[in-house]
Amino acid sequence: MDEKKVWNESEAILHSLQDDILVTNTEGIILRVSEATEAIYQMNSNEMIGRSVYDLEKEGVFTPILTPIVIKEKKKITLVQTTIDGKKLLVTGIPVFDQDHKLVRIVSFSHDVTELLNMKKYLTEMEDEMERVKSELERLRSLHFYTDGMIATCDEMKMVLHLALQVAEIDANVLLLGESGVGKSHIAKFIHNKSLRKDGPFIEVNCGAIPEPLFEAEFFGYESGSFTGASSKGKIGLAELAEGGTLFLDEIGELSLVNQVKILKFIQEKQFYRVGGTKQRTVDFRIIAATNKDLEKAIDEKTFRQDLFFRLNVVPITIPPLRKRPSDIIPLVDYFLKYFSEKYGRERSLDEGVIHVLLAQEWKGNVRELINLIERLVVTSSKHLIEIENLPEGYRKTFSAVSLAEDGNRPLVEILDSVEKQVLIHARKRYKTTIQMAKALGISQPSVVRKIRKYRID
Repeated sequence: MDEKKVWNESEAILHSLQDDILVTNTEGIILRVSEATEAIYQMNSNEMIGRSVYDLEKEGVFTPILTPIVIKEKKKITLVQTTIDGKKLLVTGIPVFDQDHKLVRIVSFSHDVTELLNMKKYLTEMEDEMERVKSELERLRSLHFYTDGMIATCDEMKMVLHLALQVAEIDANVLLLGESGVGKSHIAKFIHNKSLRKDGPFIEVNCGAIPEPLFEAEFFGYESGSFTGASSKGKIGLAELAEGGTLFLDEIGELSLVNQVKILKFIQEKQFYRVGGTKQRTVDFRIIAATNKDLEKAIDEKTFRQDLFFRLNVVPITIPPLRKRPSDIIPLVDYFLKYFSEKYGRERSLDEGVIHVLLAQEWKGNVRELINLIERLVVTSSKHLIEIENLPEGYRKTFSAVSLAEDGNRPLVEILDSVEKQVLIHARKRYKTTIQMAKALGISQPSVVRKIRKYRID
């Protein structure tokens, strides 16, 4: 009587549990199951009693089975099990020993973790997607660099900035090549800001601006009293200031052969002495050099050392002149017009005719010339709208279709049409397709086609 009562109580406790509980003997025969098992395995709990877990696995009720693993290991085992309807269960098997420490039962219980695993899968997919989006955003940023005037819409300039991004990740020496004013110093700063040394100093040395007799003292520094006129406290050099950062040697082609030797030794050893000093100093830095000279020609002419060239020319990056990247002109104009308008507190905009004139320029001074012109126009114009007459005379004269002195009696609309036609003719000669023309001029392709028809341009 008492035994029956105890037995019923145990059964009640077993069936009150919400988890799947299953008891087998060492042969895998199911002895007891909780009622919660029915919902999990889609099988009546009474029908499971007396069945073999090996047979149920073969039938696909659940897999893998835990019993043989617990029998072999004789310890608590946990694994993920899949049911016939695709549910995922976190199953734990516990060995039960008798008084002689002989394994007699395996008790397993499980938790439905389908939602948790789906959530984990979702989070993993989201992480992958976020990484992809992050990479894509980085790629898109590299297509249009508007930070500090870094703008690239033409393929040539995009390639420059992509290469700059790649080389920024390593400490290899970089040699920036290009005409004066193309933005070599901006690229150098861009590389520094994208590198692991971004928190270190960016020290720019204009090799062409420091008089030759003073170069060594300015670059390496000097000790007190090392020469007439020297500070009594001595002076730290530009090289030491670059510790942990980037040393940018601008106009490297202007260095004398004597100073080239000193720079070469310094780059190779990263060690130096101050002028008048006896203590050897070591600096950790990354070298970026720049020049508008043809260094290979200078080597042939014996004005530049070949060994220094090879040391600097590990990764050469040639920056195209502005005249070869006309599609960047309008974004550059927009950027610096906004920049100088905010700087001087003068909101300014450009008349369409002015934009056409700017597109037709040769820009011998490149981006630096463009920046100076935009700043000048913002500072000197008295009206919100900057018009053709506000341009310096030299810019008006170089554009043959616009001469206000000769066309003073013509309506402004006719003058602008004449300007627009000349710009389109110029673009037609330079680009093969109307799509390329539209990209360069900053307008849509249908607009280009319509204007070509309007002015009957072949």
